[in-house]
Amino acid sequence: MLITIKYFGQIAEVTQKNEEQIEISGGSISELLSTLITKYSDLKNKDFQIAQNQELVDLDTELTGAEIALLPPFAGG
Repeated sequence: MLITIKYFGQIAEVTQKNEEQIEISGGSISELLSTLITKYSDLKNKDFQIAQNQELVDLDTELTGAEIALLPPFAGG
């Protein structure tokens, strides 16, 4: 399955990309995250949320979406 991953804020700084496409054979969000941390080891030191098809998900969620976004913490105020 071809997935588009979008990176925002400090996450984009770590990956040096705003977006990329990767091929993955399904699984969970956790498995995808493991793949990304292998590729970008500094991600493990960052706090972020993950959205699948524009809905926030947790690590146990099945990977079904064509679009994943890694979102840094939101500033309030």
